[in-house]
Amino acid sequence: MITIAKPEIARAISLELLDVGAIQIRPAKPFTWASGWKSPIYCDNRLALSFPETRSIIKHYLADVIRANFPDAEAIAGVATAGIPQGVLVAESLDLPFMYVRSKPKGHGMENLVEGKLEKGQKIVLVEDLVSTGGSSIKAAEALKSAGAEVLGMAAIFTYGFDVAVENFEKANIKLVCLSDYPHLLEEALVKKLIQNDELATLKEWRDNPSEWG
Repeated sequence: MITIAKPEIARAISLELLDVGAIQIRPAKPFTWASGWKSPIYCDNRLALSFPETRSIIKHYLADVIRANFPDAEAIAGVATAGIPQGVLVAESLDLPFMYVRSKPKGHGMENLVEGKLEKGQKIVLVEDLVSTGGSSIKAAEALKSAGAEVLGMAAIFTYGFDVAVENFEKANIKLVCLSDYPHLLEEALVKKLIQNDELATLKEWRDNPSEWG
């Protein structure tokens, strides 16, 4: 299940990400994702870490979301790599232990997939910066479960809200709460005149069918 935080939070976070340049919208000159998809939007929330005020706002809202939706959380886990710094900030704010999940086991030493002290049965909330299809996020949750954790759910800064992500989280039975999403982003971008009304149709077409767009 994927839900969005309060509308006022979604708008505020979209505005922050646009203001610091963490999200770029360029329908006339699309970006190419690693998957090969053409996209009118590029989201790099790691850039927000370089802006103390924005970083603090994101930390505050992520912590609030976790308190409200996962009050029994005993630890925070970041999804490598971009979810690690966000997760550390949130864990510090909540005064909870922190760990992170690698995309693949370390190739030497203990060959860990989960880094940090994990107690059996520990109730964990994952922190992610961005959710597209949800594949890597769900893989991290499964790694924690395999290591003996109880995954309560996940909190993320932003989601595109693709249908495939909704399906993947429902299938995995993982609750995801995001601070903001694509529709709220478009609203704020329109207000700031970063996009024009006549560009909305193609931007919405991409959201509905990203693999074929462009």
